[in-house]
Amino acid sequence: MHITHHTISLARHTLHRIDFDPATLTPGDLLWLPYHAELAAAGRKRQAEHLAGRIAAVHALQPFGSTAAPVIGAQRQPCWPPGLFGSITHCENHALAVVARHPIGVDSESLFSSELCAELTESIITSAERAVLEASGLPYPLALTLAFSAKESLYKAFSHRALPLPGFTSAAITHLDPRYLTLRFRATFSPQLVDQQATVYWQTDNAKVVTLAVS
Repeated sequence: MHITHHTISLARHTLHRIDFDPATLTPGDLLWLPYHAELAAAGRKRQAEHLAGRIAAVHALQPFGSTAAPVIGAQRQPCWPPGLFGSITHCENHALAVVARHPIGVDSESLFSSELCAELTESIITSAERAVLEASGLPYPLALTLAFSAKESLYKAFSHRALPLPGFTSAAITHLDPRYLTLRFRATFSPQLVDQQATVYWQTDNAKVVTLAVS
């Protein structure tokens, strides 16, 4: 599969990005993964996404002395080496991965259209959160995309402490500015975290956003 690799710096973390062309994937490419048989029934696009994500993960792991692609866990999650935490995301034809010595979550999303905003707003944010987004001065499609992505990143970083399927209303956005969002946990996310706050950093990448939550 044809790929290109480069890095992105966000909140003092290095994110590894793999751009890929699913049309160039060959069956032999998957043999690079020790568990390739588990992907045999997946569609070509899904196989390409998974492979690109694991390639990005290996790049992210190398500075920590590891070169093995994370295997698939019981909940379909990537399994990281002891003492390390990581996160992988896919968006269209690119994948991002980040690794740290503390829980971390990354997400990438294409910028929502105005039509998609109208369709998704009520399922992503409350009226109070919408007021925060509108007060930020950012274009509403960008702000709502960030809200969606930040909540995805937050769940990835804190999934080890979250209730099953917490949903988008389980964390409330209380602040948004050109560098980061602040979110407050509700009891539906985790009774142990209720009313605590977390910071999610963000940046744009062409017509996409990237968010990074650090536990």
